[in-house]
Amino acid sequence: MRERYHNNVKIAGIILILIFILFGLGCRIGYLFHAASGEYELLSGSVPVEEGLKDDTLSEEKKTRLRLVGQVKDFGETELGLRETDNYEKVYLKSRQNPIYTISASPKDQLSRKTWWFPIVGNMPYLGFFDLEKAKAERTKLEKKDLDVNLGAAGAFSTLGWFKDPITLSLIEGSTYYLVETILHELTHTTLYVSGQGDFNEGFANLVGLVGAKQFLEAHYGPSHPLTIEAQNNIEDERLFSSFISPLMEDLESLYNSPLSYEEKLVQREKIFAHAHTSFNQLKGKLKSNRFTYFGRSGLNNAYLMSVSLYHRHFHLFEAVYNKKGQSVKETLKYFQTLAEEKGDLIEKAKEMLGHQEKSMTTLRRVLNFKGQSSNVK
Repeated sequence: MRERYHNNVKIAGIILILIFILFGLGCRIGYLFHAASGEYELLSGSVPVEEGLKDDTLSEEKKTRLRLVGQVKDFGETELGLRETDNYEKVYLKSRQNPIYTISASPKDQLSRKTWWFPIVGNMPYLGFFDLEKAKAERTKLEKKDLDVNLGAAGAFSTLGWFKDPITLSLIEGSTYYLVETILHELTHTTLYVSGQGDFNEGFANLVGLVGAKQFLEAHYGPSHPLTIEAQNNIEDERLFSSFISPLMEDLESLYNSPLSYEEKLVQREKIFAHAHTSFNQLKGKLKSNRFTYFGRSGLNNAYLMSVSLYHRHFHLFEAVYNKKGQSVKETLKYFQTLAEEKGDLIEKAKEMLGHQEKSMTTLRRVLNFKGQSSNVK
């Protein structure tokens, strides 16, 4: 009891210190108090996994998933090179934790994200809320500023090592595959997070979650197990969807960079949105998982598409680097950690590296081809 009290005081103290620091830097104190209180509830109400496994309200299926978390974490740390942390050593069982509701916004005629700046993490492309009504209120404020707004939900999140993130009921109530991918995704954020580069952070964590889940499930259950096949299906669907979302974003960028008036751009973008719906309906027949089942159901706008593309647009780029590194997550992680020590956009740097290597290989093939032709000359 005494240990729990001291832990709670420590957590509360850290959160209050952060709030006052942020307040002094001009951040939104109301939002910060909301986020801090939600995080405090999670942290203070969590119990060690061993204690949670004794809870009679948990079914055997949920207990099996709860035990699996530790194995996934060990695999991520030893086989994938993810950072060792105290995350997911506790579980929150007081009630079913609601999703973290996320708000993002964009101008109607630009593919640019409204960002919110915070110390340490830099510019964030979204705000997270523990309460749906507060998220809706924020959405209304942003819509009144003539912005496209997207209200989404996340079943898990990372505090980037600031606190010991607990397991929630929403994670162990979902599918086993989702649990494995999510844990590895969030542990990637704790391992490598580049301030102000949301496309890199989410895109890379998406890759690690996908290929890491496949590797774990194959090692744990075998290559022909339904969960391993499900993991492979998710990777294949990710490739297909990335090939769909990337040109869609390019079409919108081309429109918004054109000399058309604001009103004309809004008219033309609706045509692009309509075509995207048609294209996605054709794509759905090729998908093997339910990964993208809900795409576009609530309509399309810039904020929604940028939220989606944050995770999926650059998958082919990350997978290309992963392949260059011998399909090793550990080596791919080391490469990006080294790259992160330099200034600049990591996605652009990766493109330059791949482009340079491709040019080198093309030159080498030409030289070898020339030598081969020369040797045949009598």
